[in-house]
Amino acid sequence: MSRQILLELEAVLAIANRGSFRAAALELGLSATALSNLIGRIERQLGVRLFNRTTRSVSLTDAGRTFVEQVTPALRDIQEAMATVRSQQDTPTGTLRINAFATGAREILAPLVLAYLRRYPQVHIDLVTEGRVIDIVAEGFDLGIRTADLVPSDMIAVPLGAPRSFAVVATPSYFAEHGRPCTPPDLLAHKCICIRLPNGAPYRWHFEREGSPLLIDVEGPITLDEASLARIAVLDGTGIGFFMEADVRDDIAAGRLKRVRQDWTPPTTPLCLYYPGRKNPSAAFRAFIDMAREFGRAAARST
Repeated sequence: MSRQILLELEAVLAIANRGSFRAAALELGLSATALSNLIGRIERQLGVRLFNRTTRSVSLTDAGRTFVEQVTPALRDIQEAMATVRSQQDTPTGTLRINAFATGAREILAPLVLAYLRRYPQVHIDLVTEGRVIDIVAEGFDLGIRTADLVPSDMIAVPLGAPRSFAVVATPSYFAEHGRPCTPPDLLAHKCICIRLPNGAPYRWHFEREGSPLLIDVEGPITLDEASLARIAVLDGTGIGFFMEADVRDDIAAGRLKRVRQDWTPPTTPLCLYYPGRKNPSAAFRAFIDMAREFGRAAARST
């Protein structure tokens, strides 16, 4: 069986599972045009339409449904056989797809991902960042990176260091002009950088002291949905920001930002790499897990 035919079959199944050409194209690493061409080619070979397509939706035809039901078990057997052979490789090769929160990706990009690529240059890593929590198996990812409390119970988790903490920061000039908040409720009298969650809802700043949580609905001149943008606004003196401490650690050390109310931001759960159990993991997959475990142990020792 040629690679072209395998790709066409994988394309059919990806669209059937996702219900979307766009989502299937992302999973397969193809453009929407290339995916459409693959489907057109296999439909011409079969002499039937496999999908009903409109500008808003895609669904299997009756012939397509029958085809998918019969092809799926055979294709899974082929993929498992290929995975078995790949697992016997000594040199890591191929592609690893990783899904992560943007903050988590920033923390592990240089010390883990880029270090891995230097050690195994024949591997390609496709790192996707997004705020929502997804089913990494259903979405076609090999690995996920989330805080420990968000890792599904049926996944294998690898801690990537010690517990993390939030940080409330602003520039020295902002505090010189407006004063420092003594307690979290004092933030209501300050200009704060508001945060929007992936679902569109405003984020309530989370504080905790002696086991008692406190949520604050801050107000300010701007609402942003990405920490790197919020950091720019805070460094410009626009107001007070709420970050993962790792995102502003260098700014605090250099004196560009001052941290307040650290007693109200105790450590939270650590970052974790997670993945489903696999019968025949590839050499690239095994090598990444091994490096992640090394990185996690080293990061935990350094804190």
